[in-house]
Amino acid sequence: MDTVLSSLNSALSRALADDPRVLLLGEDILDPYGGAFKVTRGLSTQFPDRVLTTPISEAGIVGMAAGMALRGLRPVVEIMFGDFLTLAADQLVNHAAKFRWMYNEQVRVPLVVRTPMGGRRGYGPTHSQSLEKIFLGVPGLQVLAPCALDDPGGLLYQAVTLGEDPTLFIENKLLYLAPVLDPAGLPDFEVRRSGPQSGPTYTLSIRSAPPPGLTLAAYGHMSELARQAALRLAYEHELFIELVIPTRLAPLDLDPLLDSLRRTGRLLVAEEGSLAFGWGAEVLARCAESLGPRLIKSYRLAARDLPIPASGALEEIILPGEEDLLRAAKMMV
Repeated sequence: MDTVLSSLNSALSRALADDPRVLLLGEDILDPYGGAFKVTRGLSTQFPDRVLTTPISEAGIVGMAAGMALRGLRPVVEIMFGDFLTLAADQLVNHAAKFRWMYNEQVRVPLVVRTPMGGRRGYGPTHSQSLEKIFLGVPGLQVLAPCALDDPGGLLYQAVTLGEDPTLFIENKLLYLAPVLDPAGLPDFEVRRSGPQSGPTYTLSIRSAPPPGLTLAAYGHMSELARQAALRLAYEHELFIELVIPTRLAPLDLDPLLDSLRRTGRLLVAEEGSLAFGWGAEVLARCAESLGPRLIKSYRLAARDLPIPASGALEEIILPGEEDLLRAAKMMV
């Protein structure tokens, strides 16, 4: 069975094969190691001249890749852990995301930076965070987060081979080994897809169910927890929700969410990052601005505003889980 990890690996292989301008850069990505989470395994053997190992310098890697992109190449950078994106923030925020405007549309920066995020692996406070919210408001920087539905590798392939602006590609660690799910083959859900191939949104409803009373928005691995929670709410509590899963976090496409909210009037947003100033807060604010009094009730669910502990028991207390989703949904309907 195809997993999210194998789908991403195949996408990188296809991109390298289809476009000689594509290069991969990162720490320890060469075979036989193939990267900390093995997304690049086998690629340096297939393309030895275009898979490049680098020193431990995230700022240097991303800065060099931005220069490559300016010269017409299509570099893909792997940052070993998403926590280390902070070391490359200057290159992404002040340079790669700005060059198109600074040079009056005469240059583009087709750079993709992929990185694993998230906890529940016992890696502790500096290797378990979900820091993508730091980059969501940066003009010129696209942020994508694959889910287990449809074609996560296709999302990466589009960004690498067709994108013209810098993209941050967020891969949740627990999602790597999840099986890729065919939306048409989900026995309990009707799935609608909207938006472009380069960043679609999926809306899931329980088959043959009464009209939903709540919209739940989640992305990445949290969307898998939300899908399981939606089943339990339906079959254990007879509460029916509509689940909206975006794969493009920024720029934000509100239309699928607003479409669902016009049916439900209630919105629950869930993310693995910490609560304060997060993705969910932005989603709620924009939906409230768009719908006004038609948005009857809303609630944010996220990690507590604390460092992620290494202890598994404490990690479960800090991070939002399926039971938290159930409690929040039942409270709202």
